[in-house]
Parts: sequence; C-alpha cells; structure tokens
Amino acid sequence: GADDGIGIAAQLAILASNSIEHGPIECLFTVDEETGLTGAFEMKPDFFNSKILINLDSEDEGELFIGCAGGMDTAVTFAYETEKVPSEFQAFKVSITGLKGGHSGDEIDKGLGNSIKVLNRFLWKGANKYDFRISNIDGGNLRNAIPREAFATFVVHKEDVASMKQLFNDYKSDIIGELVAIEPNIKIVLDDAEIPQWVIDEPTQFDLLNSLYACPHGVIAMSNQIPGLVETSTNLASIKFIQDNQILVTTSQRSSIDSAKVDIGNMVESVFRMANANVVRSGGYPGWAPNTNSEILTITKESYIKLFGVEPVVRAIHAGLECGLFLEKYPQLDMISFGPTIKGAHSPDERLDIETTDKFWKLLLDVLKKIPKNK
Repeated sequence: GADDGIGIAAQLAILASNSIEHGPIECLFTVDEETGLTGAFEMKPDFFNSKILINLDSEDEGELFIGCAGGMDTAVTFAYETEKVPSEFQAFKVSITGLKGGHSGDEIDKGLGNSIKVLNRFLWKGANKYDFRISNIDGGNLRNAIPREAFATFVVHKEDVASMKQLFNDYKSDIIGELVAIEPNIKIVLDDAEIPQWVIDEPTQFDLLNSLYACPHGVIAMSNQIPGLVETSTNLASIKFIQDNQILVTTSQRSSIDSAKVDIGNMVESVFRMANANVVRSGGYPGWAPNTNSEILTITKESYIKLFGVEPVVRAIHAGLECGLFLEKYPQLDMISFGPTIKGAHSPDERLDIETTDKFWKLLLDVLKKIPKNK
C-alpha cells in the first residue's frame, strides 16, 4: 500500500543511486507494522549502528513528527451466576446507536460519545431505583476504537414500568442535551423485549454497573511540551457476554510517557479489582517522548524552510509508531518521522498525493546531505 510502500521505495531508490549525496546510511525494513509491530518487537538491540533514525511512515506532508504514544490493553472479566427471571416482571431492550465512534488515539480528545458509558448511565440509575435485573449487555468491538453502539436487555417489575419509562425519558433528554453538538445523530431507544431465559446475579450486577460508571474514559493529561497534544488517555472499548458465564470488558491505555501509561493502567485495574473482577494486562508497547532539542529536528526544519519557504509543523501523535520500540532498544537514538500526504490510509481507497511525494523526496535528500558523517 501507499502508506508504507512509498517509504520502502524511497529507501531503495537511495540505495540504488550512485549520485545521491549522503554519509554512511543503513536502511531498516520491518514487517507487520500495521497489525502487530512484529518486526519492530523482534528487532535485536545490536541490529544497526546509526545514531539518527528517519522514519518514513507519516501521512501528512509539511508535518514533522517527534513523538508518539505507547499503549497497552487492560482486559477485565466478571464471573456471574444465572438466576430465573422473577415473576411479574417485564422485559425491555435499550439501544444506543448513531454515535460517530473513532480512533481511540487520534480522536480521543474530540469529546465523542462513548456508547457504553451512555448506556450504563441508564442501567445504573434503573438498578439503583427499581427492582431491575440485567440479562445482557453488548457494546463496542475493537480495542482501539471509541464504541459507537451499545445494547442491553433487562427486566423490571411491572409496577415500576411507568416510572422507569419516565426515568428513561429524562435520561435520554439529558444525554442528547450533553452530546447533540458533537453527536447530532445519536439515537437512544427503549423497546419491549421477550422475557429472557435468565438474568445475572445481583452482586455481579452491582459490581459491573458501578465499575463501568467509575471506569475512567478519555483524556487524562495533555502534553506540557507540545500544545494540543494528548499525553495520556484511556478508552473503555467494549463489553461482551462470553462463554462460561463470563462478562469481558476491554479497555486500552495510551501515553507518550511510559510511567504515565502504567499509572493510568493501574487506575483502571484498581476500579475493577474493587469490583471483584479478574484483570489482565497485555499488548504493551513503549511511547516516544518528544524531544524539542533534537539535532535531526533542527536539520530537517532548516532544510524544509530553505526548500519551500515556509516553516513545517512540528507535532507528535497520540497513536503508536514503531519509533517507540526503536527507542526502547536504542535509548540514545535521535529520531524524526515525515512523509508525503496519503489519503484513505489502511482502506481500499488508499492513495498517494503525487505533488507532495516530490516535496518529500527533495526534503529527504537535502536532510541526508546535512547529517554529520559520524551519525
């Protein structure tokens, strides 16, 4: 694809040429960057010797990247017992749909609605006010996406139905009032449902709803170095009823500072441990903390201004790059990431902007000329 293919092509073109001016260079090619960072994970600490690394895996020409977030997953499981539905109860299904969703790194600071959080507000209120029992909750899918839909089936005593419906209408009005500016297409619907075969036991329901309410979601801290950059965040990503009478809650954490990533993971874990759940961390990869005094940043900025007459944007992203793993193995590495403009990355519509590719190539060659020969 254009996303990484153009970076590979640029390196191969430099290696094939006898006329491009540069000092000693090493070209690094990794596999499986999009789905698991496998190549970067498996790279050994003594694999290369260079002191400066130019990462050719950015998608916006005119922007120089000097930092990225590390991440990890925190998965939670609740074990529950099933109970028969009490007599004189009526069943309902509540649906949250129409939210935008979005990437849990790039878009975590936009204030988008989280369907699980929205749904749980009603379930928590209902369970605290009425004889109200849950049979199923299903929300979100991907660990790195803000959930856009969520559904729950519950039963409530027939004597409480009219009052519950008024509670639902008040809740719906509150949520729409809070989110309508950013989520104009949100739909919150209460429908009649068939009586389920069972409901979950009350102690587990209590633990589940309270921990979902308390679980943090969204931006935890902004960067003190780069204005507008999210430093640390957490995403309440999905909830599923799975086999063996278990409920799986998936969350993910990100930070450009590794200790802060661990800290927010601890925060999430502590919430669910208090709710008697089992918590497992996995998939951790390190971040790349921005260094505004970087030598390669100075060289690249000067080249860009000389070539194009404007100053490039210097930024970091709240998402993962291989650079964090490179830095973990080579702590003294001085890094920068840039590339041409790519539209529709990671989709069938992925395409490369030709004009910006020319600018990217000129910038890369000029930077290579200026890097000190001993780097």
